[in-house]
Amino acid sequence: MTLVLDTRTLLWSIGKSNALSSTALEVIKDGNNDILISAVSLWEISVKLSLGTLVLDSLEVQDIPYYCKELGFTLIPLDPVDALASAHLPRKAIHQDPFERMVLYQCIRHNYTLVSPNKIISLYKEDGLKYIW
Repeated sequence: MTLVLDTRTLLWSIGKSNALSSTALEVIKDGNNDILISAVSLWEISVKLSLGTLVLDSLEVQDIPYYCKELGFTLIPLDPVDALASAHLPRKAIHQDPFERMVLYQCIRHNYTLVSPNKIISLYKEDGLKYIW
């Protein structure tokens, strides 16, 4: 299975695995699964750090790609076609986070399964989103 970790799941995988659900931990540790990290999540971390809305206690932001590599995660770019085509993702009234919407769209378009604790994403199941938590 090809999985994409959302930003929180990525950070918890690197730092505080006790925050992960047992299902999330199981699929992340399963060597048969491909674990992808979207460049959008890295951008979100950077933006939120610069705005002061995210604090990384014992983790240096520049070390995140290193930890991803050590954990066997693959970093994927934001494809220009995905960026433009994401305009077709239905806008759900209560869900406005642009970073999360882009990762959702990448998962839908490429048939990836999102690993996320965010309950709002269930709104996109009818649009083809597969997710695990």
